[in-house]
Amino acid sequence: MIDKVGNKLTYVSSGCIKTSGDQLPQRLKIILDSLKMIICEHEPDQVAIEHVFVNINPKSTLLLGQARGAAICAAVIHNLMVTEYTALQIKQAVVGNGHAAKEQVQEMIIRLLNLGGRPGADAADALACAICHAHSLVNNRSNLVLR
Repeated sequence: MIDKVGNKLTYVSSGCIKTSGDQLPQRLKIILDSLKMIICEHEPDQVAIEHVFVNINPKSTLLLGQARGAAICAAVIHNLMVTEYTALQIKQAVVGNGHAAKEQVQEMIIRLLNLGGRPGADAADALACAICHAHSLVNNRSNLVLR
């Protein structure tokens, strides 16, 4: 999560939701409930999420799509606008190169948000998505990113 005031971006929070158990419905409920709590706590104005294309493992792609659905539902339950960006768009907005390496994205996240340390790969991807969205906004808004 980041705040945008004018052209200034400020880090608010980031993290990962851990799910457990073998049953997909219970794992999706953990994602939905956790994100609903985060939205209630931080009261974002908008949500940005990475649009995922089919990758090598169709089963993983399907599971990720279901998790994205739970994340999108958490946002729309709270009447938040959801915007999707491709990985290419996100990397282009953050690094200036749509084919940048993950390490380049992490380094730019550190610089753009003035972080004291390197965020984890998933947190960096989510923050990059937030930055991409913030760059597309005309007015001042806070952003929550779900990845």
